[in-house]
Amino acid sequence: MSIRFEGRVAIVTGAGGGLGREHALALAARGAKVVVNDLSAAERVVAEIRAAGGEAIASDASVTDFAAVQAMVAQAVDAWGRVDIVVNNAGILRDKTFAKMDLADFRLVLDVHLMGSVHCSKAVWDLMREQKYGRLVMTTSSTGLYGNFGQSNYGAAKMALVGLMQTLALEGEKYGIRVNCLAPTAHTQMTEGLMPPAVLDKLKPASVTPALLYLASEDAPTRAILCAGAGTFERAHITLTQGVHIGTGPDAPERVAQRFEAISDRAGDMVPGAGSAQGENEIRRAGGIG
Repeated sequence: MSIRFEGRVAIVTGAGGGLGREHALALAARGAKVVVNDLSAAERVVAEIRAAGGEAIASDASVTDFAAVQAMVAQAVDAWGRVDIVVNNAGILRDKTFAKMDLADFRLVLDVHLMGSVHCSKAVWDLMREQKYGRLVMTTSSTGLYGNFGQSNYGAAKMALVGLMQTLALEGEKYGIRVNCLAPTAHTQMTEGLMPPAVLDKLKPASVTPALLYLASEDAPTRAILCAGAGTFERAHITLTQGVHIGTGPDAPERVAQRFEAISDRAGDMVPGAGSAQGENEIRRAGGIG
């Protein structure tokens, strides 16, 4: 199987450097027409793509500005008639411990990572529904999935993107829209100084891009959290244990405490198909259904 993108139009946000640049170059090299979105360096990446024989246009739209994002989508449609792929990659860091973090920096990180992805996804949603085809990739993070000291704002935004992906995948399924998350580990300008040089050398952004190409492809899965770094690829899941029925008596809090290890037992845990699976499991264990 060869993953190709001839006839497809992709928008990659935050594509002036790092991961976004690698994603844009790789999509173009495999035949996609690419909108390179970046606040400052989009034209340089467009020049690289064109020099290699590909097709690309630049956009300096801020993903925090929905009107600007809508104009970027219109720009793509005017040029090429459609949008098939959106890679929500734009991001910033404002790292501090929660005790020291200014709320303005918390909101700013949410605005760029979460609302930026909402804006870009919303701007193409009706278009993708009408054309019965779409691939949306949210850039989540191990910080969102598992936590990281000093990154409460970033972690909150990145985990929120998983929740967005889960629901958009369900709502887009009948329209041929597949929605996934990519959790990269890569050395970019955002990670400068955070890891030793020998480690950073292995974590080149290009080592993540194969995962992106699969998630953007015609044969992409949907509702996957695909992790990638240093040429290693993993899949993360939000799971639910089988749980224990305790009831609602006056001693229920104490029994939860006593049975917490059994409640946490991962034997037979599941990956729910939708949020309703939790309630269904709880009612079933309470003896209410089959």
